Amino acid sequence: QYDLVCGNAWMLDLSQAILNLGFLAGAFTLGYAADRYGRILIYLLSCLGVGICGIIVAFAPNFTVFLIFRFLQGVFGKGTWMTCYVIVTEIVGSDQRIVGIVIQMFFTLGIMILPGIAYLVPTWQGIQLAISLPNFLFLLYYWVVPESPRWLLTRKKGEKALKIMHNIAKHNGKYLSPHYSEITVSNEEVSNPSFLDLVRTPKMRRNTLILMYAWFTSALIYQGLVMRLGIVGGNLYLDFFISGAVELPAALLILVTIDRIGRRLPFGISNIVAGIACLITAFLPEDIPWLKTTVATLGRLGITMAFEIVYLVNTELYPTTLRNFGVSLCSSLCDLGGIIAPFL
Repeated sequence: QYDLVCGNAWMLDLSQAILNLGFLAGAFTLGYAADRYGRILIYLLSCLGVGICGIIVAFAPNFTVFLIFRFLQGVFGKGTWMTCYVIVTEIVGSDQRIVGIVIQMFFTLGIMILPGIAYLVPTWQGIQLAISLPNFLFLLYYWVVPESPRWLLTRKKGEKALKIMHNIAKHNGKYLSPHYSEITVSNEEVSNPSFLDLVRTPKMRRNTLILMYAWFTSALIYQGLVMRLGIVGGNLYLDFFISGAVELPAALLILVTIDRIGRRLPFGISNIVAGIACLITAFLPEDIPWLKTTVATLGRLGITMAFEIVYLVNTELYPTTLRNFGVSLCSSLCDLGGIIAPFL
């Protein structure tokens, strides 16, 4: 369809790059909006946008319309991921933010399920609908997931934050001390986030630049392995499933080590493993595809660990007022890596 063969085959990679371009646009627009208007509002609007755009993509009459709404699906897709992750890390508290790794495990389960869907559904339109329609179910979260109390406090909405905290304590069988009724926001005026806030001090500037570089390299390697791993093997569906399954032990390794030995050592080791595996894969002969697949899978394990640690650390290094915008801006380099990856 759309005549994407022979001389036009490069347009397949273009469609993936356009999706990542949408992620990049969403990082700047919806990331800022979530810090200004609230996490849950932007999350719900993004879920609605992903679902609607996904349906239009499936029935696009021509390639131009396909690309336009694939771009928009990327914009809203970025909004769902960012706000979901930030809401969880803000609600659970600073000492339990490792739960964000658990969220990534469901991303892995999605990767493992996808080849099964592709095998059972004969057309790309059917696959597109299968992964787009479930987004409408997430609108039910309006009655389930509360706004982030931390965000409400930064917007001088202490009463709403207190009501949510009382409800959380009640459902968890905990007692909320009357002390919390005296919660007040800092005397500083509520300000909207800006890029200057992320580079204002030497420490903040250093953290921002390091995170940007980490996001870029992680995405470039990760997406490169995701898109090309099946090519080096004999069975695309099986190879894709295995490459997703290897992410589960990566998440488990992080869960059992990161609070014991910190973030920096696992992050450094995982990047070294990924880099060495990619270098070895490049020089392995083509006539032994099983070995290339094995080494590339080890690289996938390493880069997955690095990626998930970056997710976690990014939310920890910024205050509530900057968290969503900081994650959005730094992860925009992830999207830049995703734009480049299809053409490497």
